[in-house]
Amino acid sequence: MITIHTLGPDGTNCEKAAHHWLSKKKLEGNVFLHKTLEVAIEEVKKNKNSVLLGCIVYPYLNNIVFQNLSLFKLTDCFVMDTHNMLFASRFKDKKKIRRVGSHPAPKDLFSYVPELNSNIESVLFDSNSESALQCFNGKVDACITTQKAAKKYNLEILQDFGPVPMGFSIHSRID
Repeated sequence: MITIHTLGPDGTNCEKAAHHWLSKKKLEGNVFLHKTLEVAIEEVKKNKNSVLLGCIVYPYLNNIVFQNLSLFKLTDCFVMDTHNMLFASRFKDKKKIRRVGSHPAPKDLFSYVPELNSNIESVLFDSNSESALQCFNGKVDACITTQKAAKKYNLEILQDFGPVPMGFSIHSRID
């Protein structure tokens, strides 16, 4: 039984990728979701039968890799479509949007929403799912998130960018 540690909360592309990888490899395992991959790697250090699943566009994945070269090695990579990536909001009217939230990786998707004016304040969160949660909680008016997270928090889908072919990596302990 293997344990995959990756980015949460529920609804992230990393969570989807973890379940995909277990299925593809025909492995039984658990998926534990963490606030950041930096937190997740610390858990992998403590648990022998565990791996880290990272997304290749995760900010500073390079730091996780190179700061832990003596402890971990890259053992697998694969490409998988993400959940549909969306621009979602608590409002149906884009003119009401003043603050937007996103994980750092897909934040440039905002440039594909022409109705947003340049005075919009941008807030970064630890994951796409966290962006949806903070939109639901009123900390931002709209967000870049996954279809799964937008549905979970009953957000209005204002623009659907579709799935994105994405790379994911598996990092295993050197024991």
